[in-house]
Amino acid sequence: MRLLREATFRRYWSAQTVSLFGDQVTLIAVPLAAVLIVGAGPAEMGYLTAAALLPNLFLSLPAGAWVDRRPGKRRVMIVADLSRAVLLLAVPALWWAGALTLPALVVVAFAVGTFSLLFEVAHASLFASLVRREDYVDANGLLNGSRAASFVAGPSVAGGLVQWLTAPVALLADVLTYLASAAFLRRAEVTEMPVAAEDEPRGMTAGVRFVARSAVLRAVLLGATTLNLFNYIFSALFVLYVTTELHVSPGTLGLVIGIGSIGGLVGAAVAGPLSRRIGIGPAVIAGMLIFPAPLILVPWAGDPVTLAALITAEFLSAAGVMILDIAVGSVQTAATPPAMLAVVSGFKRTVNYGIRPIGALLGGALGTLLGVRPALWIGAVGALLGVLWIVFSPLRTMRELPEAAELTPA
Repeated sequence: MRLLREATFRRYWSAQTVSLFGDQVTLIAVPLAAVLIVGAGPAEMGYLTAAALLPNLFLSLPAGAWVDRRPGKRRVMIVADLSRAVLLLAVPALWWAGALTLPALVVVAFAVGTFSLLFEVAHASLFASLVRREDYVDANGLLNGSRAASFVAGPSVAGGLVQWLTAPVALLADVLTYLASAAFLRRAEVTEMPVAAEDEPRGMTAGVRFVARSAVLRAVLLGATTLNLFNYIFSALFVLYVTTELHVSPGTLGLVIGIGSIGGLVGAAVAGPLSRRIGIGPAVIAGMLIFPAPLILVPWAGDPVTLAALITAEFLSAAGVMILDIAVGSVQTAATPPAMLAVVSGFKRTVNYGIRPIGALLGGALGTLLGVRPALWIGAVGALLGVLWIVFSPLRTMRELPEAAELTPA
């Protein structure tokens, strides 16, 4: 692949890859530190989880607007990497000092989430400066391929590190990955696109208004939001249903999810060729269907095909989400003016992360009122409605990446 022959892109991709694998350690080590070291209960674990997610909900839009006004997006990403390394280093330091507490873990989780958010919205702008337009899909395929690989291998490596080193010490592995990411980014010198001129629209309001006026971006956001709402209805009840109704053991469930995650690697590999063959718009539609449709197999499953149905559902759904993310990410980058990439990314994160807890709460309510299995049917089938926003938009017949609309002062 041409991109991998370019040293600057290789360093950028390496930074993303090593960081993604390190994140898997944190996802396991921080909750285990809370349970095993601090003695956290269900309510405390809820606080810890919420602390990590709140920055995405409340800070994505202002962070995106702030990053768009900064001339050095790569520098923002490096600072975010180094800041996360220092914050995570505090956990084993406090543990060694006998001073590790739940409030300390909550503060670390919130702060790491905030710098992760800054990293991601700055990444949206740097990506467009680094990658040629015709390579958007292939570049997104490589980045999402790394993400899929981290889902497959990361949890087992993270679990082994936690068991071998204890949860706080295992976080040192993620500290090293953030330092490595910063080092790769420091060497990935790129000429960044200029920030918005003084007379061009910018800021939070301008970003929201631009998405609302763009038929392509509006359709993508509404489609993804609809899909996420119903998917989180499904996700909130999946483990409960599989373990209590289908009587699948936790170990077997972990194996099912692990095998299913391989589908993400397949999806990342086929997204580029699929987009070139059928067009970028139809590829978005394909992802919007292949992601949720296989999940119908879960409430349908029963003996003697329970495990086969679950593995098939997880595998195909993982492939679908990668096709969707790669196609949608490429469309969003192409359809957005460079000066607004960060704020548009921040607005998308605000809406998508905001709808997830609503979906989870709705799933719990539906499961209580109607039963878990009917609620799963609603979640799986309802998620397919997201594709309607795409079908009735210009994306339906779009073969090439869209052009970004011109910015006009309000």
